Amino acid sequence: MPRPISASISLPSLKHNLAVVATQLNSFSQQDSRVAPHIWAVVKANAYGHGIHNAVRAFEQAQGLAMLDLDEAVKCREAGWSKPILMLEGFFEPADIAVFRDYSLWTTLHCQEQLDMLGAAQPGQPLHALVKLNTGMNRLGFSAQNYAAAYRQALEAQRRGVLGTVGKMTHFARSDDSVDVTQEQFLLFQEATRHLPGPVSLCNSAATLTPRYWMWPSPDTEQWVRPGICLYGSSPFPNQPAHDLGLRPAMTLRSQIIGVQEVAAGQGVGYGHAFIAPKPMRVGVVACGYADGYPRHAPNGTPVTVDGHATQLVGRVSMDMLIVDLTSVPQAGIGSPVVLWGHGGPSVDQVAHAAGTIGYELLCALAPRVPVSVTV
Repeated sequence: MPRPISASISLPSLKHNLAVVATQLNSFSQQDSRVAPHIWAVVKANAYGHGIHNAVRAFEQAQGLAMLDLDEAVKCREAGWSKPILMLEGFFEPADIAVFRDYSLWTTLHCQEQLDMLGAAQPGQPLHALVKLNTGMNRLGFSAQNYAAAYRQALEAQRRGVLGTVGKMTHFARSDDSVDVTQEQFLLFQEATRHLPGPVSLCNSAATLTPRYWMWPSPDTEQWVRPGICLYGSSPFPNQPAHDLGLRPAMTLRSQIIGVQEVAAGQGVGYGHAFIAPKPMRVGVVACGYADGYPRHAPNGTPVTVDGHATQLVGRVSMDMLIVDLTSVPQAGIGSPVVLWGHGGPSVDQVAHAAGTIGYELLCALAPRVPVSVTV
């Protein structure tokens, strides 16, 4: 028998979450008499752990996909995706340009070295490009002082037939928790890109789900939003559950109880005795550990569902096992079903919050050794 741990990916949930985003964009756009933004469905990191091929199947209603790994972009094309693909870090060396052309990939341009590579490239199948402005994230992008000159170089590459569409983009640093900071970034973007032609792409998940952010550009501006984590059923906001946003979990991590222990008051549980039983209690051993992608730093009290009932983690997570309190689940025993996160259990955000991290990390960390099934 295989070890009783598995993950399931729900294509209907992925489709539903994309529809939630599209419906909101259409609804507010109609109220403001503007064309709804196009959607880049972000599928980086193997679609946040959900599988590139699953994402291609589920996000067919998106206008484009966005990612950063060239191999994953090729997989999308081989899986039949014919619409635009945006590479969020662009190309890394001159030889990449030919591959981008072969697979009709959009590129991000964020540094002078990329512009120099384009300057040395011969005309051919034109690449579409978004020139990135650093408005305060301070990761990738041209400074406001250098942006206009960089953009003019991109337009010159367009004139030479190396580039096709040339557009503008930035990335918000705090659209999940600060209107003021995000507005400062937008105003900087607006000033630095004034009078420069082309479409714009501003919004990540949090900004996409906050209408005022993507409605800042003028109504006649062609705009692309870039929702990511929300498409997978996790909230981009620290204090707003995904369920309240109408989102559904797309990944469920399940296992079973494989052992039961009666623990006396004062006895320790697990490595380091990080949990000491305050009274006589019954605990269950679950076939899931940090080698499966569950966070080792999850503390006592992290939510878990056993046999349909909410309970909690006790003791330190080990490589292959974790331990849960069965006091409130007296009927549970060996073979009882366990949901670590997802449908029928705690949300991935609840587990992540307890562990002091974010849902993104847990979804992306699902280990290759965990069997994955797909519901359609």
